Amino acid sequence: MAAATFVILVFLAAMSGAIFKPGPWYDTLQKPSWTPPKWAFPTVWSILYVMIAYAGWEVWTKAGWSFAMVLWAAQLILNGCWSWIFFGLKRMDLALYELGLLWLAIAGFILAAWPISMLASLLFVPYLFWVSTAGLLNFSVLRLNAAE
Repeated sequence: MAAATFVILVFLAAMSGAIFKPGPWYDTLQKPSWTPPKWAFPTVWSILYVMIAYAGWEVWTKAGWSFAMVLWAAQLILNGCWSWIFFGLKRMDLALYELGLLWLAIAGFILAAWPISMLASLLFVPYLFWVSTAGLLNFSVLRLNAAE
């Protein structure tokens, strides 16, 4: 697969966030004081998506279909589903469980890719931190709006 294929696949997953946006429903929810500013989300995700695409391509060129690539594909699918679950379905509870699966897929990729490409693994570390933060935010918003 060419590098462009990975860019396209990541772009397709990212489109979920463009289709299922926070909107008025999210704006009315209580959020913790440490919620990142709105501008941070597209900025951080844009950088992370470039890193995700490159990491996938890097592992693909060195190992082809491997367990690491299965995890890469799984995290991409889970990544694309979160916005639909949280913002589209307005199911903060299911989104939190789904985010847990995403976290496991990212961590699994880091471990599985390490012997193939240390660079690919390291490119996923900021992604793991951001998804950890997203998980805490998802949990906090769910807790603060339990009666919603």
